[in-house]
Amino acid sequence: MRNYDLEFLKKFSMVIGFLMLVTLGLMIAAYFVHQQIPPEIDPAVVKRTEQRIAPVGAVYAGTTGASAQAAAKAAAAAKAASQVAYGGTTDGAVIFDNLCAGCHKSGAGGAPTLDQAHWGPRLAKGKDTLHKHAIEGFTGTTGIMPPKGGNPALTNEQVSATVDWMLANLK
Repeated sequence: MRNYDLEFLKKFSMVIGFLMLVTLGLMIAAYFVHQQIPPEIDPAVVKRTEQRIAPVGAVYAGTTGASAQAAAKAAAAAKAASQVAYGGTTDGAVIFDNLCAGCHKSGAGGAPTLDQAHWGPRLAKGKDTLHKHAIEGFTGTTGIMPPKGGNPALTNEQVSATVDWMLANLK
């Protein structure tokens, strides 16, 4: 090996050694900086933890307990009322267009379309029977009517109003 090759290897080794020391210094600095930053807490994890450790029930005692119980009942009733389909409307046209039209316009599943020919035998049973079958569901020889048209969020009044609208609009 020549002298200038040894000189090059010596200088190259010093540069590599210096770069290794700089890399090691940066790694140590990054470690200390990382230790000072608080860890991020995922909100989904916090929510799951709160749900997991939440009390199952509540104790209502005395006058404050009675008012808390009444407030809880009122909140439950408000929540149930807010879950009524189509905002609680009893407009049969709205409910028919959004729910019933899929079957009663095409005749799918044996559903009678809005013409007198399909409704004759059904009308002979009476309006109360039609309301009952629409609310509770019915399986007949020509088809199937699911309870409340397949939407359990409908009230009985909404279903009855829709049946009345359909009967009024037979062609």
